[in-house]
Amino acid sequence: MFEDKKWDKTFKNRLAKHYDELKWLYSELYHNDQQAFDYFCDMMYDYYEKRSPMLREWDEAREASPDWYKGNDMLGMLMYTNCFAGNLKGVKSHLDYIQECGVNYLHLMPLLESPKDRSDGGYAVSDFRKVQPELGTMEDLAELADDCHTRGMCVCLDFVMNHTSEDHEWAMRAKAGEKEYQDRFFFYDDWTIPNEFEKTVPQVFPQTAPGNFSWCPEVNKVVMTTFWPYQWDLNYANPVVFNDMTADMLNLCNHGVDIIRLDATPYIWKEIGTPCRNLPQVHTLVRLMHMATEVVCPGTLLLGEVVMEPSKVVPYFGTIEKPECHMLYNVTTMASTWHTVATHDVRLLRHQMEAVFALPHEYTFLNYLRCHDDIGWGLDYEYLKQFGITEVPHKKYLNDYLTGKGYNSDARGELYNDDPRLGDARLCGTTASLCGIEAAEYEKNEWKVKRGISLDIMLHAFLLTQSGIPVLYAGDEIGQLNDYTYHDDPIKADDSRYLHRGDMNWEEAELRNVEGTRENIIFKALRQLEEIRAEYCVFENEADAWIIEPWNDHILGIGRYYNGEKLLAFFNFSENEQTAWVNEMEDYYDLVTGEPKTAKAINIPGYSFVWLMTTFNKPFVKKQHPKIERRTEEPAAAEKKAETVKKTAAKKTTAAKKPAAAKKPAAKKAAAEKKPAEKKTAAKKPAAKKTTAAKKTTEKAEEE
Repeated sequence: MFEDKKWDKTFKNRLAKHYDELKWLYSELYHNDQQAFDYFCDMMYDYYEKRSPMLREWDEAREASPDWYKGNDMLGMLMYTNCFAGNLKGVKSHLDYIQECGVNYLHLMPLLESPKDRSDGGYAVSDFRKVQPELGTMEDLAELADDCHTRGMCVCLDFVMNHTSEDHEWAMRAKAGEKEYQDRFFFYDDWTIPNEFEKTVPQVFPQTAPGNFSWCPEVNKVVMTTFWPYQWDLNYANPVVFNDMTADMLNLCNHGVDIIRLDATPYIWKEIGTPCRNLPQVHTLVRLMHMATEVVCPGTLLLGEVVMEPSKVVPYFGTIEKPECHMLYNVTTMASTWHTVATHDVRLLRHQMEAVFALPHEYTFLNYLRCHDDIGWGLDYEYLKQFGITEVPHKKYLNDYLTGKGYNSDARGELYNDDPRLGDARLCGTTASLCGIEAAEYEKNEWKVKRGISLDIMLHAFLLTQSGIPVLYAGDEIGQLNDYTYHDDPIKADDSRYLHRGDMNWEEAELRNVEGTRENIIFKALRQLEEIRAEYCVFENEADAWIIEPWNDHILGIGRYYNGEKLLAFFNFSENEQTAWVNEMEDYYDLVTGEPKTAKAINIPGYSFVWLMTTFNKPFVKKQHPKIERRTEEPAAAEKKAETVKKTAAKKTTAAKKPAAAKKPAAKKAAAEKKPAEKKTAAKKPAAKKTTAAKKTTEKAEEE
């Protein structure tokens, strides 16, 4: 054991809790290498000692309330630092705006040092201990995290653990012929073994980066490169790799990162004769990392990037007794949502949501409409077959519709990684442009603009109705449109994902305060919905959720119940008014308007929704909420053509934009002063749930 170690009592107690399992799994994975395990334990203590007093307060608070991140007041925002505000100091200067958005979970896309023009958007890391110079320094990251913490926000950062850049120190020394460093990757003298791997390992980018291996001319050897030739896969069968990469992760935690996004999680263990995906050893590694964070920095969360359907994702949660990832992405719901937008048919989405609702409440998903990546059409085609739908033609239909080529479509997206042979193109575009707002504004068609905005708001209402943590992509809160300027940049031109990675348009962000603008309508509506979600416990993760049958395949119905509150939510994916044929007996009221409403044969305008609430433990009280703009009726065909949009004050994102790191938006004072972590009172929390760690830490800081 470790009784003879002169370690802090708190650290010893935490380690003792996990020691037997930690040693067992480590020894099994690394063939009883006691020296490597001892080094691993000493390394953990070294990073424990380096934790700042403020971070230790957060550790203590989160240990006392381990479900701190599962509340209905959590709201995330995902952003590229350079696109949002130029650099880390710029992001820090815009925290008032982020807080005004109600965000208390800030996800910064990869920002560690990577080679120019060979960075893969920051996923080819050359130094895990340095921030990309133009974005700032590790000190800037720590200062941003500290400021976030005082505001009740947590910070998420990607940890690219599957591979390094070929410019990483280990790779450079491997190129120089040092065997010790070649052993940290997968090097082979010829193509014999790589060819055996290729028989069973799928290709990630068959068109743009075919194969899983590349030739390294410096040493005349073959090296494994699952993603791009300049990204070398790490060999986690070598304990030195695991020890040192875990140390790099803990170093990020000590700079204030609360949530570690484990990139490409299923890929991290390689074994010949297998697909090198989802192998048992992957779960052992993630479990070891989970225990390491509980020992060094309790409350740190692991977010797994596992892009698969829910049934295959679930094992990455581990078990309740032996958890692995705290959170996972709900990728399938995102893709199924856009499928439903294109088909106006909710049957696949309903089927998929039933599978999600059947999972234990302890499992926390990250839900989103759009992110930095493309939309892949990994749908349940076995289920769709019963409706006469086959995979390749259906993918073409979806892509045609969402790129504006389909009948009666105003969506404006672009294809990504198009493979005409397989018909397997994926899709890019911002939420607003895919909802038709971009095309409508271009046509100056006021009716179409309202229709696109209504669809955008409805989709966000659906996002907020799901259990888990909703995450916005920065710019979606104001309906930011596609940025076509990437076509003029030779470095970006071949990657259509830059279409929705445009710079934050701060001039448009100012328009959120100008009545009647697209930015104002969307921003106000989303804030209203987010505040309602945080106010009612029926949106808690622990709530029971189920599918309601509305007898209408254009409408998705979701029911939720928790602590005496019952919610009926209906989402109309048709552009025409539809009826949800339900017959609920209780007295309901509309959560948005506060007006009493019966839950019988509910008429829902096109691309709109209703949230109906009833309560069994308190009398009805009419809530006062500002009205969300909704479409109420369908104008005649002649009127559609005649209506044009009033001149918009927003400047088009088709023009080149520069990040304005120094320019601070005019945030509303009241919203800026209101801390997201303090929005909910104890009375609105479930009785069994303690207050969040963020709130506790903020209060301690204020007392001092």
